Formats: sequence, structure tokens, C-alpha cells
Amino acid sequence: MKIKQKPLKFLALFMLGVNLLSFAQDKTILIDSKNKILNYKKTVGENTQKYTTNSLFGYDIKYHRLELEINPTFFYILGKVTTHFEVKTADFGQIAFDFSDSLLVDSIVYHNQSLVYSKVNNELLITLPNNIPLGNLDSISVYYKGEPAQNGFGSFVQTEHDETPIIWTLSEPYGARDWWPCKQSLTDKIDSIDVFVITPEEYKTASNGLLVEEIVHEGYRTAHWKHLHPIATYLIAVAVTNYSSYSDYITLTSGEQVEVLNYVFPESLDYAQENTPNVLNVIKLYSNLFIPYPYKDEKYGHAQFKWGGGMEHQTMSFMVNFSFHLMAHELAHQWFGNYVTCGTWSDIWLNEGFATYLDGMTVEHGLDTVIFENFTKWKQTQISYITQVDTGSVFCTDTTNVSRIFNGRLSYAKGSMVLHMLRKKIGDDAFFTGVQNYLNDPEIKNGYVTTIDLQRHLEQSAFMPLDEFLDDWYYGQGYPIYSIIYDQNSEGMLNLTINQSQSHYSVNFFEMDVPILFKGVTKDTTIIFENTYNEQEYIKQIDFDIVEVIFDPEKDIISAGSVVLHVDSFDNREICTISPNPVKVDVTLTFLEKIKPNKVTIINVNGAKVAEYDEYTDYKYVFNFNLRGLPSGIYFIQFKVDNRTFTKKIVKQS
Repeated sequence: MKIKQKPLKFLALFMLGVNLLSFAQDKTILIDSKNKILNYKKTVGENTQKYTTNSLFGYDIKYHRLELEINPTFFYILGKVTTHFEVKTADFGQIAFDFSDSLLVDSIVYHNQSLVYSKVNNELLITLPNNIPLGNLDSISVYYKGEPAQNGFGSFVQTEHDETPIIWTLSEPYGARDWWPCKQSLTDKIDSIDVFVITPEEYKTASNGLLVEEIVHEGYRTAHWKHLHPIATYLIAVAVTNYSSYSDYITLTSGEQVEVLNYVFPESLDYAQENTPNVLNVIKLYSNLFIPYPYKDEKYGHAQFKWGGGMEHQTMSFMVNFSFHLMAHELAHQWFGNYVTCGTWSDIWLNEGFATYLDGMTVEHGLDTVIFENFTKWKQTQISYITQVDTGSVFCTDTTNVSRIFNGRLSYAKGSMVLHMLRKKIGDDAFFTGVQNYLNDPEIKNGYVTTIDLQRHLEQSAFMPLDEFLDDWYYGQGYPIYSIIYDQNSEGMLNLTINQSQSHYSVNFFEMDVPILFKGVTKDTTIIFENTYNEQEYIKQIDFDIVEVIFDPEKDIISAGSVVLHVDSFDNREICTISPNPVKVDVTLTFLEKIKPNKVTIINVNGAKVAEYDEYTDYKYVFNFNLRGLPSGIYFIQFKVDNRTFTKKIVKQS
């Protein structure tokens, strides 16, 4: 299938700035559209190839002019892409573009002459007539056509809605080359772009930046979009169908008015108009928490498409629907992912972790109470998802696998909670100041970042090193498992021990501030315990009788299987003896005053029962336990006397 070829009819060229990158597939919240994203990414990951990088990419892109002809009735593209570039290497006699082997080159035009080229392994190599001197500005145009590659990334998709055809692009991470000749790089943002798309006049085109004009002539519509901010290659996008369009507006605290331009399917117009205004206060929230919306001089927008989630194309996110949390997530990428973009796919959490966490902040600030009752519920949802598996680091070690890059559990949920734990560790003032400085850094804004950049700014605002924290939580795998052992004597003195095990061997110990809530009949208090080693003991005075102890009440720590045990460490030592302790195999529990316990149980530090004696009809003063086969470590003998539970600690040696 091919488009009926007709001469491209494009308007004048204009040069200037560009934008950034990012994306948002699977989310970790309870919304059907977000769950679809994760499932989709898992099915396509193994087909990914990394783009080529070699010396022929020794140039800096200043400007792209994309001139495309697309008819959504046909899976076909006809195009011309003009690239303005600055030479960054000496003896520059060839230029290369990432470009799919599925597309055909009609010609390469350079200074009004056709050039020799070759195309192999999805790379277009062009021989220049002369070497271009270092630092020179130049331009070249590629004319091409064909049916884009079907790699499963959604890079160029034809389908339909309500029996009407639609074509859209989705290039993250490696799909831009499937539909246009480009430089798929995370080190070179394009300073500015013009996008011209010719379609049959019944269709409209959504794209980046401002719609300069639409011209209808002889049955064809030409849309001209211009974007004057730096942009990453994969964030450039077009979508073509019979869109209806309308605008919402929000005035920022700083006084600027931002247009939210919506391109929606006609059959979804009423639904969209009811829901898209929900994003307006989210724009204001993010602008107040961080910096004003970065593209306020152009727009923010939504373009509806038929994929199973959303994609944060710069200034215009492509959306399967307009559910609140999907809109909040994709919007967040305009700051984190687009304005500042991960400099390697290994650092994808700087895009997806931030976008997921900002979505959570909408719950924290009361913008959503429908899906999540409160912020604690939102955090618990993330933690439950993260701890479904006890391995995996936020740092992405396999950037050739799309499903690993966009792993919902690690890059999204764990990334978001690592940010939250950083915030709790250094405090709100230092966290928000550090992130604002990160966004405002002249060496970072409108550019690419790594985790080291974020770490540097948070350390400077907090006046503390974060190497240990990031080694554990970013590079390390898994999470801590806590057992909290406590008792309170008659004078109100609290004796508390924090034990920690780790779900994965890559982390020896998670040094954490551990919040514990102590509840009485009429009052309660939360105490933060600085936990720096295993079996760390604390003594605190509590001015009320403790009736309940809750570990991490606000769900600020990624942890699973953690338990709280009441141990009679102060009182009632005369009830029984344990011998020997530590123990290797056999241990004896002797009740000294002929007390009959209801039940005697041995549990491990996670609260799991490993042995038990049921209630006896006759008095039983001595219990013998054989611990052979149990791993070394801490265990507890727990029993009830007169409906009161007592717990004694024992240490099993190898």
C-alpha cells in the first residue's frame, strides 16, 4: 500500500530552538489504561536493537525541518527531512543518520547537488563532496518514502477509531529511525523544529509546539507546527486523524496563562471536555512545587490515540484516554524527561520515577481522592508492587531490552519511592530546593542528566553525602525486612530493638531512619529511630501505656514482611528460663513457678511460625525444642499466660 504520490507542497523554512525527551508507559496505580502499558512493554522488549553510535555522528544538530505527506488510510510515509548541523570533529567527510532499512531513499541533496549514499543495518551513510571544517554550520536534505518498519515499538502505527483511520508515531526509545532519518542520541538535543504535514483535508495533524497555520487547498490540508525549545529526537511526534479540537486555559501563580490544546476523537469529545480540565490544577501544582511550566510560551496539549497508555511527546502528550492519573503522569514528564532528560537509558528513573512520584503528589495535595483515599494509600500501592519480587535495581543494566528500561516495578514504582525516601531523609526544604536547583542548573536545563547530577544538587542543598543511600537503593537490589522488638516497664521506659534482614545479598544493610508509631488509649506519638546496624537497641521514655506499636505508619520505607513483636525485656523475667542461649540444636524452656502456658511457639524474625506446642490438659513446666535444620539467626519463643503474650529472644548458632 502506498500513498498516491503527489508533489509535496510545503511552506517557508524558519530556524531556531528545540526540545527534550521522555516517555510514560506502564504506571503502577490502579487504572486499567496504565496496566495495559506494562503488559505491552513486556511483549515487545526482546525485539529491541540499540541504535548505532560511531564517529560519523560527530555533529551537533541545530534544527530539523520535517516535511511529510501522510494519509491515514494507507500505511505509508512520503517525506523530506532537512537537517542543519554544526561539525564537531575534524576531517568530517561523511555524515550518518539512523534510518530504517525498510524505507527507501529517493535522493540526498546537499548544496543543490545529489550525493552518493549507502544504507545498511539501519544506518544511512552519506559521502560529502568535501570535508567540512570543524565548527562550520551546514545543512543537508533527505528525500524518502515507504512503509515504516514493524518493530513492535509503536514507532509508526496505523489503526482506526470508530471506523476512521488514524496514524500516529511513538518513538521512545529507539523507534524514531523507523519513520524519519535522524540521530537517535541521548547526547544531542535539537535546538528547534518545524513540522509540516500534508493530509487529505478531512484530517488534522497533532504535533509539537505551536500550530503556526493550516492551509486547505485542492482537497489537501497542510499543518505547520513550530517548536522553539530544545527537544530530544524520540519526543518528536505526529498523529493524523479526523480530530476535533478545543482548548482549556490555566493561569499560573507567576501570572502566565498556559493553553492546553486538546485533539480528540469526535466520538470522545463530550468525555474529553468533561475530563481534560482536571489537568489544569496539576499544571499549577507542579509549577508551584518546582519551576513554572517550561513551555508556557507555546502550549501543553493532548492528542488522543489508540495505544494502551500515554506518551509524553514534548508539549503534546498522546493519550489513550483522559483519566486523571494518566494525565498527571504524562504532564509531569514535561519537567522530568522533556525539560531535563535522562542522559542514558540506564538513568530512565530520572524520567519515569519522577513522573510517577509527581503523580503521587497530586494525591498528597488533595487533587485526587477518588482512586486513592490518601497519600499513604498511594505509597502502600507502590510498595506492594515493588515487593512482589525481592530482586531488581532501579539502575537499568540492560538498555537493549525495552521491557527492562520501562520496567514498571523498578523504573517507575521503585524509582518514585526512592525519591520519596530521599525526600524523607534530607527533609522537604532540602529536597525541593535541590530539585529546583537541578532544573535551573544552566548546565542541565533543556539538556541531559544522569543520576550523578541529581545527587550533586541534593547533596548541596542537604549538606550531606548520599553515596551510601544510592548504593543501597539505586544500584543495590531488594529491600529491608524489619522485626521490631519492644517492651515497656511500669515506669514507662521503652526498650526497643530493630532487627533487619535484606531480601537480596547485594545490600549488606539499609541504613535508614525508621518511623514507629506508639499508640495509647488516649494519645500517641511517632518516634524516628536512626537505624545504622542490625540488632540496634534504643531506650526511650514514653509518658503513656503503649497498647499498640505500628512500624512505618505513613509507609515511607520500601519494606515487606516486617513485624512488631512485644518482648518482656523488663518485667516477668522470673516466669521462665531459656537454656542454653545462644543455642545450636536443643533448647529448653522451663517455667519456674509451675505456670501453665496456653501455647508455646517459636517464630523467626519475620513473624513466621517454625515450631509450636498446642495447649495441654495437664500442667507442663518444661518444653524442649529441637532447632536442627533451622538457619542461624534470631528467633523468638512466644507464649501466652492468662491471655497476656510474652516473647523471649533466642539466638541460633550454626
